[in-house]
Amino acid sequence: MNAKAKFSNKFVYSGIESLALLAWGSLLLKYSLSGQLKLLIHPNYFGLVFVTSIILLVIGGIKTGQLFKQWRKNKLSPVDETIKHITLLPAGLGSSLLLITALLGWIIPPTPLTSHIALQRGVSDALFVNTRVQPQAFRATIKPEERSLIDWVRTLNVYPEPDAYAGKKVKVSGFVVHLPELPENYLFLSRFILTCCAVDAYPVGLPVKLSQNRSLYPPDTWLEIEGEMITDTLAVDPQQIKETATSQRQLVINAQSVQKIPTPADPYGY
Repeated sequence: MNAKAKFSNKFVYSGIESLALLAWGSLLLKYSLSGQLKLLIHPNYFGLVFVTSIILLVIGGIKTGQLFKQWRKNKLSPVDETIKHITLLPAGLGSSLLLITALLGWIIPPTPLTSHIALQRGVSDALFVNTRVQPQAFRATIKPEERSLIDWVRTLNVYPEPDAYAGKKVKVSGFVVHLPELPENYLFLSRFILTCCAVDAYPVGLPVKLSQNRSLYPPDTWLEIEGEMITDTLAVDPQQIKETATSQRQLVINAQSVQKIPTPADPYGY
């Protein structure tokens, strides 16, 4: 390979690398400024992502400027000729994959996690909460009617005695999950909780008793539900209800008002 062809190949590879840096920097900046970042990671990391986007843009701009100078001189700098490094991927492939991924990020906007993901990540495990035979003293710091769905789940985790909450007013919102374990007049109202990013998000929620069939509310529909808390015994096999009445008493939202709402801009809990 002659010197001109060698320069041309290295110039192309360096150009792809610069474009990848600029593409990722601009994509992260776009996520930060548009508010879409809240669909991907915990708010604690928003500042880090913003700073990273600026750094990537600066590095990409510097490398682009260096490439432009090299192109005008039609030769490689001494540093490019002497420094060697080992890569697992062929030259330019890694940068090309990064560039393609960033471009796909520009084309395909992030979306909230769905009921299908909730089922995959074990939302059924959140259905049955162990109850305490001997209730202990407990005080909630938030009025029942002001608790969010996640507040109710956390309260129940601290004090999992369903009868303690019977008759309490409730107004919560979340997305619909159809659990096969529940009767047809029940749906599961859920939300995802993020600890770091969408990859490790896990679903929580509570069953909702309806006055009609749940087919009126397809999966992933966002609902605002008002009603009161009741206790009920839920079991896959109705013949097992008497046998499991103590261990499977559940806190259930008895829906009195069900309203469809748009998907919120910030659909997750933290």
